[in-house]
Amino acid sequence: MTVAVLPNLDKPGCSEVVEKLAVILKKEGMTAYIPDTIVAAGFIPAPEEEIFKLADVIITIGGDGTIMRYAKVAAKYDKPVLGINAGRMGYLANLEQNELELISKLKTGDYFTERRMMLNVSVYENSKILGEYTALNDAVITSGFISRIIDISAIVAGDSISYRADGLIISTPTGSTAYSMSAGGPIIDPLMQTMCITPICSHSLAAKPILMSANSNIKLKAFSKKRTEIYLTIDGRKVASVKPYTEIQIKKSPDFVKLIRLNNRSFYKTLSYKFKDTRSM
Repeated sequence: MTVAVLPNLDKPGCSEVVEKLAVILKKEGMTAYIPDTIVAAGFIPAPEEEIFKLADVIITIGGDGTIMRYAKVAAKYDKPVLGINAGRMGYLANLEQNELELISKLKTGDYFTERRMMLNVSVYENSKILGEYTALNDAVITSGFISRIIDISAIVAGDSISYRADGLIISTPTGSTAYSMSAGGPIIDPLMQTMCITPICSHSLAAKPILMSANSNIKLKAFSKKRTEIYLTIDGRKVASVKPYTEIQIKKSPDFVKLIRLNNRSFYKTLSYKFKDTRSM
């Protein structure tokens, strides 16, 4: 078996995990690649863009942001991803740093994979496409200023839903434990196929999160009466400015992220464990 190790060395303890992994992977007889921008004994250096073609399994070390970044690329090559947590929360990671010995299960095939849906997000201006993006967690429209209300219309199946709020979140089940949850959205089993619209600090008591079919096509438009700047953010990264004539189209992506599970810890047990960690910080 061939694996690729993609670490975020800015995370505390990440270098130590890379060193331990080198020993474990060698012991198990696995070929291990690492980006050629990183010097690490026991690994074969290769250009990052080539690693996804060479490896059977992608191993990331870092927080959820690291996993999301590499998982979306891995999905294009239909490669499964194993996340090792070196962040604070790590909802997407399956292994903690004290569980590295479970890596041996990769070789024996004693594991299963979860298929996580993603979103395709297209940005248009005057019917001309400006950009296309993939979201594993969410697509978010927000004001560029704190406490500046914006007007947003969401068109679903030809009907329009109007919001006056600080912003609007369109999340996947995976993203339901991220920004959407903080804004009052529901926690969704990550294996479900659905999308959730969650308003951020709505000016109306009647505005509640809405769950809809994964096959829905959503069109969003937004404007500000006070000419406040409005932005589109994908998985926490600002990607576009939103003008009154900008249209954002969101639908289910044909690609799926495949997350490897080596332990028997269910989503619900992980959720309980992570919430417990949060309260004890």
